[in-house]
Amino acid sequence: MYNIGEVSKCLGISRDTLKFYESKGLINPKKNVENVYREYDHFDIYDITTINFYREIDIEIKRIQEIKKNMSIEDLEFLLQEKEQVILDEIEYKKLLLRKVQLIKENCEKIKQYLGKYTVKGKCTVKEMKPLEAKGEIKNVTDYNEYEILRDNSENLKKAVTLTALRRVISFNEEGMIGDKFIIIREVEDFDKDIDGEIIAHENCLYTIIEDGRWSTDGENIDNKVEASLRKIAIKKGYELLGVVYVNILLTTYEENLERVFLEIYAPIK
Repeated sequence: MYNIGEVSKCLGISRDTLKFYESKGLINPKKNVENVYREYDHFDIYDITTINFYREIDIEIKRIQEIKKNMSIEDLEFLLQEKEQVILDEIEYKKLLLRKVQLIKENCEKIKQYLGKYTVKGKCTVKEMKPLEAKGEIKNVTDYNEYEILRDNSENLKKAVTLTALRRVISFNEEGMIGDKFIIIREVEDFDKDIDGEIIAHENCLYTIIEDGRWSTDGENIDNKVEASLRKIAIKKGYELLGVVYVNILLTTYEENLERVFLEIYAPIK
């Protein structure tokens, strides 16, 4: 027979944990009739190590109680299959989270390279805008209820770490801006997958990164300035703008409690 101190030291389990298992009916050590101290036999040791094993693979106490009460090999196998799927789902979530972190790091490098530049080393920055699937449209980003409906209608938009985002789409003509909306998009990585929404893709775009937010603009609307800059560089380089600009929020930081919003600009040209 072993006392609680010996079991705790031998198995590396705290006394409080052993008492907790006992309170949940998972173990039932005998009590010494003379001093009422707990005494554990080898069957108790079996139980404790088994309970600890299930806890290490994150099986809930309630399920362990069910296992101890009555559970066949087949029932246990089913429970473990369920747990396996939960772990696999968590791994996929962590992979997505890791990819999101990597993307943000890449965005930091983009900002350092392209911020405020329409040309790099004297050459106009022309980039392809990779295909996007438009999942829905909202007229105003502050219209949360409408956004929530669109988000809930798409499984890909239910988790913040999935590769979905908002894009602001600004339309203009020779007289100035004529349209402004937000679309919910998914980056298309495989055209073989089922696609429900409209595909947006432009092979050639003027590309730059600009800074918005109160820290740099003092709250001033910079849309017209950005449009004028795009027109100027397009005329200078002999490009024709197609009358639409796609704006992607790359990153937001803060200085002196004021936001610095870094925006990625794609202006399709021909």
